[in-house]
Amino acid sequence: MTATPDLRTPRLASPDLLRSVFRRHAAGVAVITAPGETGPVGFTATSLTSVSAEPPMLSFGIGTGASSWPAISEAGHVGVHILGEHQRELAATFARSGADRFGAPTSWREGPEGVPVLDDVLAWLVCRVVARVPAGDHRIVLAEVVLGDPAGAGRPLLYHQGRFTALRD
Repeated sequence: MTATPDLRTPRLASPDLLRSVFRRHAAGVAVITAPGETGPVGFTATSLTSVSAEPPMLSFGIGTGASSWPAISEAGHVGVHILGEHQRELAATFARSGADRFGAPTSWREGPEGVPVLDDVLAWLVCRVVARVPAGDHRIVLAEVVLGDPAGAGRPLLYHQGRFTALRD
């Protein structure tokens, strides 16, 4: 026997409904970085998705009102960093509006194609941006993987119910 959803209290589609549903969806946490006119930019993303193996391609979403959007909208390459459970503060820094994201204690270096590469992450990629697809108040960025390093140690950081958390066994 399968459970039947309670259809007595459905809610009309709205931004709040979408946010409420996706708070229940645990997602991996990534930081996207790019070179900018006045210095590096970056933001925390939970919308990272593998798109294609041949060629290796991924996607992520970014709001057009985000402070990083002007640089991402022009960038030829971006950095994609998979965060570990030891990086809750780093995730919070890159999610916080107005934060000095690349100041201390953030540890990073300039990587290939001028992309900021964060230190001590589980994995990182440098990707060539191939498209920016309009999607409501966001853009879906499609990017082809150029190179990377999957060898970081640790377990992944997750985002669930509005907070950063870790896997439980």
